[in-house]
Amino acid sequence: MNNSKIGIFVIGVIALVGVAASSLFVVNQWEQAIKLQFGRIVDSEYEPGLHVKIPFIQSVRKFDGRIQTLDSNPERFLTAEKKDVIVNSYAKWRITNAAQFFRSTGANEANATRLLSERINNSLRDEFGKRTIQEVVSGERAEIMALLTRDADQNAAELGIEVLDVRVKQIDLPREVSQSVYDRMRAERERVASELRAQGAEAGEKIRADADAERVVILANAYKTSEELRGEGDGAAAEIYAKAFEENNEFYAFYRSLTAYSKTFTSSGNMMVLDPDSEFFRYFRNAEGKKP
Repeated sequence: MNNSKIGIFVIGVIALVGVAASSLFVVNQWEQAIKLQFGRIVDSEYEPGLHVKIPFIQSVRKFDGRIQTLDSNPERFLTAEKKDVIVNSYAKWRITNAAQFFRSTGANEANATRLLSERINNSLRDEFGKRTIQEVVSGERAEIMALLTRDADQNAAELGIEVLDVRVKQIDLPREVSQSVYDRMRAERERVASELRAQGAEAGEKIRADADAERVVILANAYKTSEELRGEGDGAAAEIYAKAFEENNEFYAFYRSLTAYSKTFTSSGNMMVLDPDSEFFRYFRNAEGKKP
């Protein structure tokens, strides 16, 4: 075999290998693929592995089938109160129908992002328009997220896309309404604080009134008890005096006179105008208290 034949053989082998290589393609585990013939889709159902196409006539387009993130720009929406809110959200999505994705977006990533963002924003606008600011901020976040995901997934189905999750990262108020909202919130807090202070003052007055009433009752009961005890003591003392008087009338009279003297002449300035023969001075006259 001369050199020219060897060269032709080598060229033929290389051409054959090139044709064979161009007729084979591999679909990876994370990819989806479609086969095009003159720009028209002829097949899109490919499992991961090695597949065949007609060289130079057919071409293959592959798409990433893994979960992707769409981080949207902040958008302004109206709530049920006709208040503007600025919402920053993101979505998790993936391609589930490569053929539909190709037909809807032309396999253009920027076009796909724009179309998906429009559908997610429409869902956000619908859900926020049904609720007040308080509900979307703190009242029904979990429910809103679930409804947003469901609606966005339904709207994105025509793009060959499945929306797995939609989340709101941040909700802000526009600058022009933030101050008025804060002022209203501050006024509301001050009103609640005033009500609480008034309730506290009312409760304090009631407690003080109850305490004063209880104090009066306690003092009255104590005075009553003391008077009863004093009366009992006076009665017992009178009884003792009576018994003593009965036992020794003369001594009892003498003791009473001495007690009267000590109480009467407590000061040098005391003065009494009495008849010298008065009974008050009976024991001054003699020890027996008898008239001479």
